[in-house]
Amino acid sequence: MTPYERSRCMAAIKGRNTKPEMLVRKFLFAKGLRYRVNSRKLPGSPDIVFRKYKTVVFVDGCFWHGHQDCRLSRLSKSNIDFWRHKINLNIARDYRADVELRLLGWRVIRVWECSLRDSASREATLTAIYERIVSPHKCASYTMIETENGVVAEPTESYGKR
Repeated sequence: MTPYERSRCMAAIKGRNTKPEMLVRKFLFAKGLRYRVNSRKLPGSPDIVFRKYKTVVFVDGCFWHGHQDCRLSRLSKSNIDFWRHKINLNIARDYRADVELRLLGWRVIRVWECSLRDSASREATLTAIYERIVSPHKCASYTMIETENGVVAEPTESYGKR
């Protein structure tokens, strides 16, 4: 692939209304949940915002957000230092957004793209997300929801405590 062709391919990748994001939104809408999309008023501009439940959902691409031990997050063989640096900055930005949102009292749910790939893990993941959103628990630390091919990830550390 020439540098020009690669540039065109990378420029065509969109950051909003991606297929995994649309799967999550359609499932949650069908369950009766109403939400806002890409709220710029909140740190990190969450993909889906549920004001009623004070919960936000990020649907993260495995490559762009550095999903560890995932076959979809392999680095390109060209310009490795550039990609490693870029993805590490994305990971740091995600962490900062999580901290800021939690300090504001929001619950944060992160969904990996790979957990929505096949229909078996997709159904389990979507159901787990729905249960997380509507559950009345507002505890300081959250658990990770394991699925066959991925994780609905929420850091387990408490934020804002020194």
